[in-house]
This record gives sequence, structure tokens and C-alpha cells, in this order.
Amino acid sequence: MLTVLLVDDDAEFTEVACTIIEFLGHEVLTAANLEEARDWLTKETFDHILLDFMLPDGSGAHLFDELDKLPKRPRVTLITGHPSVKSIIKGLCGPNIDYLVKPIQREDIEAVLSGKPAEAEPTQAKIVKHFDLLIGESAPMKELYKLIERVSRTSANVMLLGESGVGKEVVAAAIHRASDSEGPYIATNCGAFSKELIGSELFGHEKGAFTGAVGRKEGVFEQAEGGTLFLDEITEMPIDMQPNLLRVLENKVVIRVGGTKTIPVSCRVVSATNRTMEEIAQSKILREDIYFRLAVFPITIPPLRERKEDISLLAQNFIEEFNQDNDTQFTWQESQLDTLHAYDWPGNVRELRHFVHRAAIMSDPGQSNIELPKTIESPFAQKQSTAPALQAGRTIEDVEKELIYATLEKVNGNKTMAAEMLGISTKTLYNRLHAYGDLAKDE
Repeated sequence: MLTVLLVDDDAEFTEVACTIIEFLGHEVLTAANLEEARDWLTKETFDHILLDFMLPDGSGAHLFDELDKLPKRPRVTLITGHPSVKSIIKGLCGPNIDYLVKPIQREDIEAVLSGKPAEAEPTQAKIVKHFDLLIGESAPMKELYKLIERVSRTSANVMLLGESGVGKEVVAAAIHRASDSEGPYIATNCGAFSKELIGSELFGHEKGAFTGAVGRKEGVFEQAEGGTLFLDEITEMPIDMQPNLLRVLENKVVIRVGGTKTIPVSCRVVSATNRTMEEIAQSKILREDIYFRLAVFPITIPPLRERKEDISLLAQNFIEEFNQDNDTQFTWQESQLDTLHAYDWPGNVRELRHFVHRAAIMSDPGQSNIELPKTIESPFAQKQSTAPALQAGRTIEDVEKELIYATLEKVNGNKTMAAEMLGISTKTLYNRLHAYGDLAKDE
């Protein structure tokens, strides 16, 4: 049995963690800040300390000097809510420290208390595919799942907004699957056809309607009857074709090219674009009446850099897919996942998948080790975020401050969401901002 000190100001996490630690047969005492932790260290001897990196009265790393002076130095596991800072913490605190990244499972706590080496292979987390398609347990993805569940109960048209590579078509398929539609899921790309052919693709054509029309063809609206029609790159549709689309959305009928008969159609339309709402409005590439018909329920899909805690799950899934297709047994090392976490992935999930497959191809198929390419960045990926990069060699205070401000910038100043992403309480976040002299206004 171990005597454990848990130092964390998140009351809900502390309660759950204590239950797990006691279930594992260990004794646990708690502290909500550095002052309380120092008080316990004068009274008790501990075998292991689970220490939050960000506490109301300072960084948990400030406790290290005092631990070094104890007759028996306890093992230390640092807790952080932000995966990207893990490699930075290593530079500050040394290699012989274990790390836990929130959210934390029972298996994670059991592993560190049993003395798992800091650089051992990571525990392979169980990958859950939401709607049998989507991977991710971060707060932004849980919010996305909630939106999918809600809109799936209706027949409302959905517009998906997000950067290139975030997985808009996968989300469209998830909406269709969650809807339990009896009809099919049909996908087409509005930017893939010339102005002459897009009418035929969308609405169909009659035999002889134009040169090459050797037979009658159903358009995608007819094909998706009773189901879901996904119109990717909707903002690439020629502006003079949009009135025809509007008539279909308003009247629920199509007229095939070269025909005169109206054909009733009924399907949910999910459209997608990598342009922002502001770009759509300012550039006038999409008619306003079309926008309101298509974006009854708009959903913005988060970029990968805003849900970095999902990178390990995605990387694990992609390497498992590669193993299954190629009869290999590749596994990730913890330090390799740290490398993936430290990159912003401007090409999002598509770029990560490409990188994982590239790494697997260049690795020895007879070994389990993965050989990472010398560079991660793709020549086609857009420029990384202009936010200052975290680098080793900084002071603890600098790392904390930069991490907090970078997170606040990504959530547009929403302190509640920023605290959740950082794995700290809102009170701790406000204390930090006060210490920085930033008495920012409430949302």
C-alpha cells in the first residue's frame, strides 16, 4: 500500500481520483494548492505525489526543490490538462517525471502508481468511434456529437463549416447515420464539375438533352430520396446555377435537364465549405437566400490544433488501420506522440493521417518501432498559427503564461472553455490572469 498526496484544485477531479486510488488499495491525502501541500509534507511521508502543473498559488513544479530536501523523495507524477505542454514540462522538470494528461482514466492512475517508467510505451487507449465514424474525446468533439444528435432528430438542412482536412464529409455521414434514414447517403462535390455539367449532376437529364446524353440519368437529388445529400464545396457552385438549386430547396421538386416534368424529391441536404461565414457574406459567392435555405443548422467543425488531446487516439487509429491493411505490428512510443502533440497540424486530420502512413511506410515492417520522418510539415499545409510557439528553456512562469494566453486566443477569450481545455478550475485561471495584471472582462 502506498501513501499518496494528490495536489489539485479541481474538486470534481479530486473526488473521482481519490475514489480510484482508494479502490486500488492505497491511502490518499489531498491538497488544493501549494500551501496545503507544503503543510502535508511537514507532517507526513509520502510514497507518491500526483501534482497538478497549474495551481491557484503557483506551478506545481515549484514544489520540486522542497521534495529534493526530504529524507525520502517521493515519486512525482505531474498532471496537466494540455497535451501540447507535456514536452515543454519535460524540459523544465527533467526526464524522470511521470505525466498524466486529463481526462484521466483508472488505468492511467494504476499505471503510474505501479511504477511505470516515464518513457514506457503508452497504454493503448480503447478507441471509440462515435456514430461508428468519428474519433475524439475532447470537449470540442463532445460538443460536436451533441449537435449531431440534436439535428439528427429533425429534417433540417445542415451547413458544415471548417478548415480543409477537418473531416466535413465524415461528419456529414455521421449526421446521416444518426438520423436512421431509410434512404441512402449520396455525396457529390460542387467544385468538381463544369458549369455545363453541374446541372446534370444535381438534377439529372433526359436522353438527348445535350451532346453525349445517350440515356436518361437521375440527378443526386433523386438518388438521395428519403436519405441525405452531401454537397461538398457548395461555395464553388457557379452563381448563375444557384437559382436552380434554390427552386429545388423551396419547392422540393426537380426538372431534369432537357425535360419538362417536375419530379418530387425529399432528402436532407448537408452542405460544406472551408470558407468562414464572414468570407461567404463579403465575397458574395453564395446567394443570401441559398445560404438561409442550406444553413438552417450551421455546424463549425474544430481544427485539430484546438483538440490536441485527440491526436493520440487518431494516430493510434491510423496506425492500426495501416497494420490491418499491411500485416504489420507498429506501435507508438510516448516520446513520438509528444512530437505529434507539439505540432499544430494546419492540414488537420487529413495531414495527420498522411503523416502516419508515410512514417509507417518508411519503417522496417519486421519491427514494431515506427521511424518518424525528419520533418512533419507538409509543403501543401497552410502556414502554422501565428501564436508564439512554446519552447524548452523557458521559465515555468513563462510557459504557464504563454499557454494560458494561447488557449484564450483559440477560444476567443471564453475563460470557462479555456479553463476546461487547460484542465484547471475557472478560479485558478482568474487568479493567474490577476497575477499577470490582466483583469480581463467577463464573457
